Amino acid sequence: MSKVIRIGTRDSELALWQANTVKSQLEALGHKTELVPVKATGDLVLDKPLYELGITGIFTKTLDVAMLKGEIDIAVHSMKDVPTALPQGIVQAAVLERANYWDILAFKKNEEFLAQREAIIATGSQRRKAQWLNRYPTHTVVDLRGNVNSRYEKLKNNDWNGAIFAAAGLERIGLEPENTIGLTWMVPAPAQGAIMVVAMENDDFVRDACSELNHEPTAICTKLEREFLRILEGGCTAPIGALATIDKEDEITLKGVLLTVDGSKKLEAEFKAPIGKHENLGRDCANSMLSRGGKALMNKLVGVNIGAQIFSTKKLTSDQLQTFNNGIRVKSDDFIKISPNRISTAVLKREMTNVIITSQNAVEAILSNVSADQLNFKNIYCVGRKTKRLIERRIGPVKHQEKNAKKLAEYLVEYIEGLGVTYFCSNLRMEDLPNILTENNIEVTEIEAYETKHSPSKIDDTVKGVLFFSPSTVESYLLKNKPDKIAYCIGETTANEARKHFDDVRVAKIPDVESLIELVNESYRS
Repeated sequence: MSKVIRIGTRDSELALWQANTVKSQLEALGHKTELVPVKATGDLVLDKPLYELGITGIFTKTLDVAMLKGEIDIAVHSMKDVPTALPQGIVQAAVLERANYWDILAFKKNEEFLAQREAIIATGSQRRKAQWLNRYPTHTVVDLRGNVNSRYEKLKNNDWNGAIFAAAGLERIGLEPENTIGLTWMVPAPAQGAIMVVAMENDDFVRDACSELNHEPTAICTKLEREFLRILEGGCTAPIGALATIDKEDEITLKGVLLTVDGSKKLEAEFKAPIGKHENLGRDCANSMLSRGGKALMNKLVGVNIGAQIFSTKKLTSDQLQTFNNGIRVKSDDFIKISPNRISTAVLKREMTNVIITSQNAVEAILSNVSADQLNFKNIYCVGRKTKRLIERRIGPVKHQEKNAKKLAEYLVEYIEGLGVTYFCSNLRMEDLPNILTENNIEVTEIEAYETKHSPSKIDDTVKGVLFFSPSTVESYLLKNKPDKIAYCIGETTANEARKHFDDVRVAKIPDVESLIELVNESYRS
């Protein structure tokens, strides 16, 4: 048992609790372990696109990628977040004994609203929303996003009557609302309350170690629930619940439910079988529901889901679209059009002591006029890691890089060689950098390397959040749209512009597209 088992974990309170639970159980069996914080998605690089490896669930994707790269040995997940198809080479190594699988309602004052016609309930889950409206059709259900702690804070700070949570999530982080009701009539999400451990298929040592943690009754029940989900979901997000239980006589009961989003229609199925003859319960339950109107209901849901929840003001690649969590519908278009300007060759060939480049567009514009070997840049300063990598690959070494233009200007005031800079910019640019330098007696020579044109369009009312990649994309969006959405911003400079107009502005941890997409998926975790 000399091998140290590296346990990959994200940094949320619930993820750390789950990882530490597995760590404690493995160590109790005599294994050596180590928790490994996994880098953000933007720092992970593979030889193949994620979709080619079968990676789709954003909440599991980062850890799966780290495992495929050999950085961790196992990953620990809330099982209900794990896609029904695991990536190639990764297998289920254990399922821990299931915790409380019910949903609970946390409420603020009293329970009288349950008998009243008007009430406001908060949840970010379509499954919970549909089942609540099926039971209380005159109530209003509002959207609730974020981690467990932030969702509970929102309940306390809003005029809602109550909010729905997974009981296990609250219990695991020790959050105990004063007033709660167990919603035993609500069918939980498939595998809710269970923790899954995954490992590499070819790592026999780790798989054998994890097998000692496996709780067979939980593994049996969650497998049936996930098979039910797999057959029904058909690529579209739908309000689906499933719960399998084993009674004292070793008989398994699987109950499944499928609803329309508004809760107006509900299909239920319940199948039973003794252990040993239970393997087809998930399939039989799903097929029974499909044959009794489930296909028509699913087709209707597909039609409802045509609209987008998220709109990107930059055209996203197919690989990037694949990294959104299952069920998030995304549309994208370029709200900014870029065209390089013609720059005098004589100007570009001059010796320039200090050069500032703040975008990849400027790099491409420069090189559209001359080749790199014709440039005579002594000190190059830039904004952004990707811009730095592009410059060093296409032009030459970067003397210093900062994450935004203001910080770069502040650095140059302290450390610049000489008293002048040449700034390759766009016709649309922020004023911070040239203003700060000029105020500190540093001469700024601006060369308009490319032209930025606004190219907005009117977005659908179904959109809940918008991805912004620069202050210019914010400006372009506002030409035809209202600031009534969530603004997801790639960095602080963009966020500062968005805050002038939007009430809800969220910023990616790392200023790149992958981290921005991860931010969206974290917001849509239910």
